Amino acid sequence: MMSFEQLKTKLLESAKDIKLNLSTLLQEEGSDLTKKQLLGIALTSAYAIKNAELIEVMLAEACTSTLSEVEIDAAKAAATIMAMNNIYYRFIHLVNDNSFASMPARLRMNVIGNPGIEKIDFELFCLAVSAINGCGMCIEAHTRGLLKAGLSKLAIQSVIRIAAVLNAVAQGLYIAECH
Repeated sequence: MMSFEQLKTKLLESAKDIKLNLSTLLQEEGSDLTKKQLLGIALTSAYAIKNAELIEVMLAEACTSTLSEVEIDAAKAAATIMAMNNIYYRFIHLVNDNSFASMPARLRMNVIGNPGIEKIDFELFCLAVSAINGCGMCIEAHTRGLLKAGLSKLAIQSVIRIAAVLNAVAQGLYIAECH
């Protein structure tokens, strides 16, 4: 399995800032998140970004840092359910016809109510995916829920930072392959 360090070596010199950001990505200090939350967010983000190398590295990191199978499954569930919800609710948000918002979605979303892990952790995962997928309505809803649950703005910013850096890593890997 590939490590963080091996992943960084695959990035070109043009991605130097991304390499540096990747080096500090999962540090608890200054994030207001636990190590398990950081890893879950990173793994969920990797699944949402759909880059096999990134998924491999994050999954290896998650397994060596004792994320349980339930937590790993929750990361997969968050990436999957938000892939659906982000498309649907982005449409609701962007269409210039409010009648769509009053229509029943008719989409099954049971995992959101019962994700198998702490609700707040699942919300963190969903926020990361919503940022990656660019759904303003979902970003707003998850941010509001996390703030209401008592999470700090620093913790929320940390979620977005993880998603942003991993998205940039995937972009850098793609550029390196095309180089």
